[in-house]
Amino acid sequence: MSSSDIFIGETIGTAVLILLGGGVCAAVTLKRSKAQNAGWLAITFGWGFAVLTGAYLAGGVSGAHLNPAVTIGLAIEGGTKWSDVPLYLGSQLLGAMIGAVLVWLTYYGQFRAHLTDPEIVGAHSGEDGMVDQSAAPEAGPVLGVFSTGPEIRHAVQNLATEIIATVVLVLAILTQGLNNEGNGLGTLGALVTALVVVGIGLSLGGPTGYAINPVRDLGPRIVHALLPLPNKGGSDWGYAWIPVVGPLVGGAIAGGLYNVAFA
Repeated sequence: MSSSDIFIGETIGTAVLILLGGGVCAAVTLKRSKAQNAGWLAITFGWGFAVLTGAYLAGGVSGAHLNPAVTIGLAIEGGTKWSDVPLYLGSQLLGAMIGAVLVWLTYYGQFRAHLTDPEIVGAHSGEDGMVDQSAAPEAGPVLGVFSTGPEIRHAVQNLATEIIATVVLVLAILTQGLNNEGNGLGTLGALVTALVVVGIGLSLGGPTGYAINPVRDLGPRIVHALLPLPNKGGSDWGYAWIPVVGPLVGGAIAGGLYNVAFA
């Protein structure tokens, strides 16, 4: 596939992935949303459907990696040229940022209502009533709409959780439809991957919110830092390396395991 195919497919596919995935987080989190407090099941299935939609959109154009961990795993496995990896990763990051901006536009009124609500802002505010960016760096009132965060902050555990969950995801993708003829599942693979993402969210997502995708976390986190959201709190850059490094390591391990056990 051409460089333009990779760029267009990965940018659009990842943008839709983040729009729908971040959208379900916004729907569940923000005041004046009809889905507020719908809970973890809504989030996990919302992200699964987000993967399904993004993968179907981009599958025929770029192969629908939509995730640097998948790209790294496929490069190690041999299905993707290493020379194409930077273009995949850059396109995915751009798409993730576009998707996060679209979430903000879609829920613009809900963001304003949420971030000016005394109950929400008061829980994170300093003496002047404004959210203290330095005193509340770990989780602002809406950071969870954009990025992941741990329930228990322990770097080793959090990193291990992201690595393990990403190994499951990438290994499941690499082994789809594995048979004697070497044929994959074609477009049906998007559905299988979506169900795997739902399963990971339900089973392994509790500790960290299961980024399992570096740009899913980094792109929206950058957008959170840049958007003119009142009282938004900090973007928690001290944690940001974990949902980037963990999935990349997990994708590499999955690619290596595939070559050892399945190739």
